[in-house]
Parts: sequence; C-alpha cells; structure tokens
Amino acid sequence: MALYMIQFAYTSETWAALVKNPQDRSIPVRQLAEKLGGRLVAAYYSFGEYDGIILIEAPDETIAIAGSLAVSAAGHVKAMKTTKLFTVEETMEGMRKAGSAMFSGPSRD
Repeated sequence: MALYMIQFAYTSETWAALVKNPQDRSIPVRQLAEKLGGRLVAAYYSFGEYDGIILIEAPDETIAIAGSLAVSAAGHVKAMKTTKLFTVEETMEGMRKAGSAMFSGPSRD
C-alpha cells in the first residue's frame, strides 16, 4: 500500500466546536480510512500553516482522493494538502533508473 501525508487546517468554527467539546478526531479519520480500504497510520497536531497531519496507507490514489473529497465536503477544514510518500527503497530504485537514463540540458551556444 502507498503512504500519504495529509496536512490539514481547520476552520475557526471547527476549532471553536473542538474547544467547547474536545473530541478525538482520529477516530472518524480511522473509520473513513478503513471504510475506503485504507489504514490510518498516525495522526498529529502541529503549529504553523497547517493544524495537523495524518499518515494514511491506501491501496491506490483513487482511495486517497476519495478520502480527501469526503473530508473536504464535510466543510470543517479550510485547507488540505496531500503528498504521496516514498520509501527509501523506492527512492533508491528511482535513483538507479535515473542513473541509466540519458537526458541532455539546453545547449550553451
């Protein structure tokens, strides 16, 4: 399964609701991931541009898209960024393939 990092930022209304009634939002995220055939690996909150990240394993990109769309449609996030992550082994294989590929840059005339 592929690993995806999803960074999210809540709306101010969502934060107000969570401050008034604290909830473990990893539970519905886990349920959504499992319903779509994936798995929640980890969930963290953070400082900065995004309020947190989740790591999800999904069998393919359409599952990752479906999860992102379902969360966006609920209306409680104002921003979300999904990044596919690669293992060291996958990246090393890419390096090996790149090393055998020929590509020339622009000429310097």
